[in-house]
Amino acid sequence: MDRAADQTSSALEAVLANFGAMVRGVGWRHRLSEADLDEVMQEVRIRVWRSKLTSEQIAAVGASYVYRVAVSAALDIMRARRTRRVGLAESIDDSHLALAAATPDPHAAAEGLELAEQVAQAIEMIPASRRPVVRMYLAGYPREEIADLLGWSEAKTRNLLYRGLADLRSRLTEWNVGWEATE
Repeated sequence: MDRAADQTSSALEAVLANFGAMVRGVGWRHRLSEADLDEVMQEVRIRVWRSKLTSEQIAAVGASYVYRVAVSAALDIMRARRTRRVGLAESIDDSHLALAAATPDPHAAAEGLELAEQVAQAIEMIPASRRPVVRMYLAGYPREEIADLLGWSEAKTRNLLYRGLADLRSRLTEWNVGWEATE
């Protein structure tokens, strides 16, 4: 039993070593403190351990799964902090909580929502074959995992992704949206 526990522990540490920067990036995007980042890392460790039974399954965990677990853990920490601060016991809408925590300035929040809507409209205007690849990439999936999930070759996925991102960039530049438009 000790050997299996050691293998599981090693597999968990390898996952965190591989994806630790991504997990910390999630915390930073949600403007969490260093202590909260450590808590997110611990939550990811616990949730991966609980969801997978063997060290082999843990070692095979993909980036998108770890990313989703990290976002969920970060939102849970923010929700708990907000509940303690405000003293509310009822549930708080996740989207409003994430928006409020990420952008304390209402003007910045409105700009963020407007930008998200413009990107969504621009994605709808690119060819249909490129849309799922671009959406998945923007959601944080690595190119190799996108290829696996869609059942495509790596070359096809790469080609459609780069063409889709170029189309998206062109559309947004045409609309004078984004950082390139302001320079």
